[in-house]
Amino acid sequence: MLLRHTSSEVLERGALTINPAKTCQPIGAMYAALGIHKCLPHSHGSQGCCAYHRSTLTRHYKEPVMAGSSSFTEGTSVFGGQANLLQALQTLFTTYNPDVVAIHTTCLSETIGDDLVQIVQKAKDEGKVPEGKIVFHANTPSYQGSHVHGFSAMCKAMVDNFAQTTNTDTNRINIMPGWVEPVDMRELKSIAATIGVPITMYPDTSDVLDLPQTGNHDFYPKGGVTIDAIRASGDSIGTLALGHSASRRAACALEDKCSVPHQLLELPIGLQATDRFIDAMRVMSGVSVPDSITDERGRLIDMIVDMHQYLSGKRVALWGDPDQLVSLAEFLVLLDMKPVYMVTGTPSTGVEKRLKHVLGPLAAEAKIAKGAQADMYLMHQWIKNEGVDLLIGNTYGKYIARDENIPFIRHGFPILDRVGHQYFPTVGYKGAMRLVEQILAVFMDKQDREDPEEKFELVM
Repeated sequence: MLLRHTSSEVLERGALTINPAKTCQPIGAMYAALGIHKCLPHSHGSQGCCAYHRSTLTRHYKEPVMAGSSSFTEGTSVFGGQANLLQALQTLFTTYNPDVVAIHTTCLSETIGDDLVQIVQKAKDEGKVPEGKIVFHANTPSYQGSHVHGFSAMCKAMVDNFAQTTNTDTNRINIMPGWVEPVDMRELKSIAATIGVPITMYPDTSDVLDLPQTGNHDFYPKGGVTIDAIRASGDSIGTLALGHSASRRAACALEDKCSVPHQLLELPIGLQATDRFIDAMRVMSGVSVPDSITDERGRLIDMIVDMHQYLSGKRVALWGDPDQLVSLAEFLVLLDMKPVYMVTGTPSTGVEKRLKHVLGPLAAEAKIAKGAQADMYLMHQWIKNEGVDLLIGNTYGKYIARDENIPFIRHGFPILDRVGHQYFPTVGYKGAMRLVEQILAVFMDKQDREDPEEKFELVM
């Protein structure tokens, strides 16, 4: 394995990135766009870019991801992509008949400076956008930020283009879920329904990328938030924005545009973060939390008590999106574990402060890195110097797990080598129970695998 040549000497790197802990903006924009009902994402760039975005999402969610491409060529790169986009929009509506086309830019179209506002207006003026159909866009240059920023940009574009205030009284709450799995969005909706709070969630990829197998292929699945629902979000009583990096921009834009107050929360992963989410929903809507939710919380606490003896003091390395890292770290501290290494390739203002806040006294011995040079090579170097007991992150950590013989839980995006993550939530009390079970299982599996015969036990 090439990683066995990783040096333990950590040198400062100003430009070189080795195995980045992120993907590019358009992937996040495409994922967010899929959360709109009958929306066809469109990549304004080369076919290769679109193929990469689609294949990464397809490999993670194990579902076909449809998208259009402006199919840039060498000539397009010189003279601009207007002609290609005009032709593409006409083809998309004629052939695939979406209700919405969500365009995201790429490195190439951003570099040559295509004016998407002007091009989309020209398409409408020339009748290439049929009556009643919608086209909007988000600027997502791949050479900066990460997939989280692309997701955030597309969510903000939804607000900018559709949210309206009609001064209609409503008791609905908007939930901006951040970058989580479709099943997590389904779980958030289930929690709200159990409490009795009417919500509008956007984006919403449940029933889009986790459809049941029926034997038929639906080009436009039944899921996704409708444009009418996004428009009506401007009349909601408030917004719960989950995840600073993924949801803050859209929530602030909605408050500025429609005067809908928002509350910014960490992703509801783990006990404390879920408590805050449910309590915020309770206060904002003025309802009481039913016993069924309280019972679920109690079952999670019972699991934590039962498993504490196996988890206490274990050192953990985490990598992934900033919003995921903060909530995971907080939950691990509650389990009496020690998150010692945290890496995110996403540049994120304030993530170190947020992590140190949830780590508390453990922050003194933790190492935190963010941005382009915060990569999996750096993570491996830290582990080479002082090992850990557990790895939690996306598939790209499997090489470190193999080389260093460390238990590994796949979490976040992308997960390319396992199936099932898209069907089991990690948010809410149910999600926290699953995480605790996963953590204990990998420790017990390692013990079973490595114990000498005289210590191999049936009951552990």
